[in-house]
Amino acid sequence: MDRLAPLADRMRPRTLAEFIGQEQIVGEGKLLRRAIEADRLTSSIFWGPPGTGKTTLASIIAETTRAAFVKLNAVTSGVADVREVLKTAEERLKLYGQTTYLLLDECHRWSKAQSDSILPAIERGVIRFIGSTTENPMIAMTPAIVSRCRLFRFEALKLEDVKRAVRQAIADRERGYGDQYVRIDDDALDHIARVANGDARSALNALELAVLTTPMDAGGSTHITLAIAEESIQSRVMRMDESLLYDMLSAFCKSLRGSDSDAALAWFARMVYGGVDPRIVMRRVIVHASEDVGMANPMALQQAVAAYQALEAVGMPEARLAIAQAIIAVCESPKSNAVLMAVERALADAEKGGFQSVPQHLRDTHYHGAEKLGSGEGYKYVHDYPGHFVRQEYRPLEAGGFPYYVPSRQGYENEVRSLRKTRGFEDPPKD
Repeated sequence: MDRLAPLADRMRPRTLAEFIGQEQIVGEGKLLRRAIEADRLTSSIFWGPPGTGKTTLASIIAETTRAAFVKLNAVTSGVADVREVLKTAEERLKLYGQTTYLLLDECHRWSKAQSDSILPAIERGVIRFIGSTTENPMIAMTPAIVSRCRLFRFEALKLEDVKRAVRQAIADRERGYGDQYVRIDDDALDHIARVANGDARSALNALELAVLTTPMDAGGSTHITLAIAEESIQSRVMRMDESLLYDMLSAFCKSLRGSDSDAALAWFARMVYGGVDPRIVMRRVIVHASEDVGMANPMALQQAVAAYQALEAVGMPEARLAIAQAIIAVCESPKSNAVLMAVERALADAEKGGFQSVPQHLRDTHYHGAEKLGSGEGYKYVHDYPGHFVRQEYRPLEAGGFPYYVPSRQGYENEVRSLRKTRGFEDPPKD
C-alpha cells in the first residue's frame, strides 16, 4: 500500500462488500450486482455526480472479472489509442477466448469518430465497454453508443454513507488512520459530510487535510473539532453541468406554474449559487407570466419584464430583489393558460393554409387612391357607436376553429369573460 497516495485513493473499496452506497443498483439481488458477481456484465455506462463510486465500481469489476481490463481517459486518448486496444483485444479473444473490458473515464468527451471506432468491437463481443461520466449520456454522448449500453445511474451518496466512509478511514489500520489515535467530534463529522454534498472523495480529502494539519495533543491523539472541520473543507460546490441546469430549470418552471413561491425561490437560489446567468432564469419568468398567468393577472408580465430590466440596469446581487419579486408575483397570481391555448389554436389554424384576400372593409386606406379601389368600404369605426363597440367581422375569411381565446374564471380573466359575453362573442364553455 502506497502510504503517500491520497487518503481517498487508499480507501477506495476493493470488493462489493466494501462498496458504499448505490443500493438501488448494487444492493443484494440487484441486476448490476448479480452481473458483476457472475462476471456477465455487458457494455454499460455509469452516470452520476463526482465521488459517488463510478470509477471505484469499475475497479472492483477489474479485480473480480476473469476478462482482461484496460482503462483509458477520453481527455487524453485518441482514435490511435483505441485501435491499439481493440487490436490487442481481438488477438486475446482469438488466442485465449478471453474478452476485454474497456473502461473509459469522462466518456462524454469522446467525439463521434472516436465513439464510432469501437461500435463494431462492442457488437462482436470483442470488448465490453464501461463508460464513466458525470454528464447525462442521453444528451452528451452519441446515440449509437448509448443504444448499445446498459445505463446505470449513480446518485449522490446519502449523508450517512459519507459519514460511514469517514469513520472507516479513521478506523482502518492498513489504509487509513487506524494506527493513529484520531478522534472526530460528532458536529465536525456532520459538517464534513454535509458540505461534501454526497461526494465521498471530497469528505475524505477534508479528513486527510484535517489530520495532516492538526498537531497531536499531549496524549498523542489528533482531535478534530468543528472549527478544524470548517477550515478543512470549502463551501459546498455545485457542479452545474448542462443536464443539471435543465433539470433545475424544469423544476423552477413547474414551481412557478404550481404557485409555490418557496420552491421557485429555492431553485432560483441554487441556480444562481451554481453560477447560472440570472438572465436565463428571468427569460423563463417572463414566458410563464404569459403562459401560466396571462390575463388572469396582466400585471405579472409587467413585473417580470421590469425585473429583467432591473437586472440589466443594476446587475447582481442588487437585482435579486426585483427578480424575487417577479418570481413571487408569478407564483401567487391566479393561473390561466388561456393565452397559450389561444395562440396555439391560431397558429394551428394558420398552418392549414388556404389564405384568401383581406376582407375589403379591413384593407389599408392610408395611401392616395385607396378609396377608388374600395379599400375600407363598409368599415365601422367603433368610437362612433355606444360603448365604443360595434359588431363586425374582423377575422380572415378562411379562418376557423373559433373561439381561439377562451377566458377562464381566474382573476381578472373572469371579468374579460363577462365582457366578451356582453359583446356577443361565443359563449365560453363551462369550466
